[in-house]
Amino acid sequence: MSKETTNQCDFCGKEIQEVKKIFSSEKAHICDECITMCASVLDKEVLQEAKQDFQKGLSVPVKIKEHLDDYVIGQDEAKKVLAVALYNHYKRIDKPIHRNIELEKSNIMLIGPTGSGKTLLAKSLAKIMDVPFAIADATALTEAGYVGEDVESILSRLLAAADFDIEKAKRGIVYIDEIDKIANKSESATSGRDVSGEGVQQGLLKILEGADVYVPVKGSRKNSSAETVLFDTTHVLFICGGAFVGLRKDKEKEKSAKMGFLNADEQKKENKPIEAKELISFGLIPEFIGRIPVIAELDKLSKEDLIKVLQEPKNAITKQYEVLFELDGVELSFNDEALEEIATIAYEKDVGARGLRGIIEKLMLPIQYEIPSKNDLESCTITKEYIKEEKEVELTYKKKGAKKATSKEIAYNDIKK
Repeated sequence: MSKETTNQCDFCGKEIQEVKKIFSSEKAHICDECITMCASVLDKEVLQEAKQDFQKGLSVPVKIKEHLDDYVIGQDEAKKVLAVALYNHYKRIDKPIHRNIELEKSNIMLIGPTGSGKTLLAKSLAKIMDVPFAIADATALTEAGYVGEDVESILSRLLAAADFDIEKAKRGIVYIDEIDKIANKSESATSGRDVSGEGVQQGLLKILEGADVYVPVKGSRKNSSAETVLFDTTHVLFICGGAFVGLRKDKEKEKSAKMGFLNADEQKKENKPIEAKELISFGLIPEFIGRIPVIAELDKLSKEDLIKVLQEPKNAITKQYEVLFELDGVELSFNDEALEEIATIAYEKDVGARGLRGIIEKLMLPIQYEIPSKNDLESCTITKEYIKEEKEVELTYKKKGAKKATSKEIAYNDIKK
C-alpha cells in the first residue's frame, strides 16, 4: 500500500498529523521537531567550539585557582570565589546575551585584615587574563566639586594602563582599595558634609553597574578644558577591598566576655559568612552593596602561612634576595629557624604578609652594604641567632674557608631600630 511521502518525516517517521509542519524537497522530507533538534545540536557544537577558543585565553576555575596558588598562600575559599567570578565575568563579555537572557555583571568585594593578600589576589587575576589592571585608593576620592579625585579618575588610570586603547580598557579590571574608608560617617561626632563618604559611594554607583562615562584622558577632570573620551564600564570588572576593622566588634566583645568554650551552634554562628546587612550597618549604602554581589572573606595569616609566604610563591621575597646576591656572585640562604623567627616577628606585630618585606629589609641592609666590596665571598647564611642579634651572620669565603664575620664587617646591631 503506497502513501504520500510528504505525509511522513524521513528522519523520525512521524506523520503530518503528529507535527506542526513537514518541509519537503524533491527526495527528502523533515518535520519541524527534527529541525529544532538539529539546530540545538549545532548550537551546542558552536558553543563548545567557542568555549575552546574562549578558554585559550582563560582557564577554567580550577586552573585559575592553581594560578593564584602560585602567588598567594592560603585563602582557598576566597580563591574559589574569585576564580568562579572571573570565569563567569569573561564568559559574559564573550556572550553578553544568550537565548535572549542578559547576563549581568558581578563585581567582587574582598574583606580581610591587612596583609592577608587582597591586593595581590586582584593583581594575580589580572595577570592570568593579560588585561589592563588599575589600582585606586578610595581614601583619595571625594564627591564631585570638592578638592580631591573624582570617581572618573579611576577609569583614567585604567585607560592609561591600556596604553589609551579604549576597547582594551573596557575589558579591564579595577581594584579599589580601602573601600571601608568611604563608609558613611554621618553618625560620628564630626559635623559638616561627608564629602569622602556617602557622596563617593553615590558617585561610584553608575560606574560599578555599567554606564557611559566621560573620562578625562590625562587624569583629573577638574580642568574643564581637559580632553575626555566616552567610556562604557559595562564590561569592566570592579574588585573592592577593605579590612572593615570593627565590622564584628560587638560580637567579638561578646565572645570574649563569655566563659568556657562556645558550643557548636555558637561557633557556627560566629563563623557564618558576612552578610550585606552587616556592611550596611558599617556605613555602606544599600545601593552600593547591591552592585557588589560577590563577597569573598580572607582570613588572618597564621605563622605557618607566613613561613610559606617567605619561600613558596614564585616571587617570594627570599627568592628575590637570593637573586640580588647572586648578581654579586654570592650564594644567599635562610635556614629554617631564621624563616620561623621572621614569621614570628611579623605575626606578633600583626602586619601580615605585607610587613615581611619591611622586616627583611632592616635585616639585610647592613649585609647589602658590606657584601659588594667583598670579592672573595662565596656564601652568606641568615640564621636565627643573627636575627635575634646573638651572633654575627655566617659568611663563607672562597679561599679561606668558613669564617665568621666580625661585628665591624656586619653591623648587625643597626638592624633593630
